[in-house]
Amino acid sequence: MPHHQSDYFAHATAVLDEGCQVGRGSRIWHFTHISAGADIGEGCNLGQNVFVADGVTLGRNVKVQNNVSLYGGVVCEDDVFLGPSVVFTNVKNPRSAVPRKGVGHYQTTYLEQGVTVGANATVVCGVRLGRYAFVGAGSVVTHDVPAYALVYGAPARQQGWISAYGHRLAFDESRLATCPESGERYELSEDGLTVSAVVSPAETGRRQRA
Repeated sequence: MPHHQSDYFAHATAVLDEGCQVGRGSRIWHFTHISAGADIGEGCNLGQNVFVADGVTLGRNVKVQNNVSLYGGVVCEDDVFLGPSVVFTNVKNPRSAVPRKGVGHYQTTYLEQGVTVGANATVVCGVRLGRYAFVGAGSVVTHDVPAYALVYGAPARQQGWISAYGHRLAFDESRLATCPESGERYELSEDGLTVSAVVSPAETGRRQRA
């Protein structure tokens, strides 16, 4: 039978090691393992057969779909979405005969607010994915990804820009674009993408429920 903690829900088959931190309102499902040094924020949802290692940090409202392993050094800010079977690494040059576990060997992989990583994508350690970046399914990310960039392929390359609500942006002659769902205006320049009056989808949802 499922069991409930005072602040969060964990299925009876889930394993939560003593010392892990789980935020209020989070849900942890079948056969998921949370290691002692993991820090899970409020309102997260971890699907079936997820592994969260020591040294992983998840912000608020992070959704981790089935069969994802998060290894030491992975940091996700608020509202990150990880699709089924997304793969992370923590060492760039692994060798079975050469121990590389511990301080100085694991590289940080940082996902900023609102990032989406599609199913079966691989994110090589040491990269940073900017705010609301979108990684297509099956991609292999080997380099940093700019904020609001749409990338896919193996290796992943930028294919366009995407709004905070997940819509591909079409720019006019003035290099302006509008998200069809939120109405937010985006302007493209040599320095990247700028947006006026950003209200995240998660914040919109919280306002509607209030």
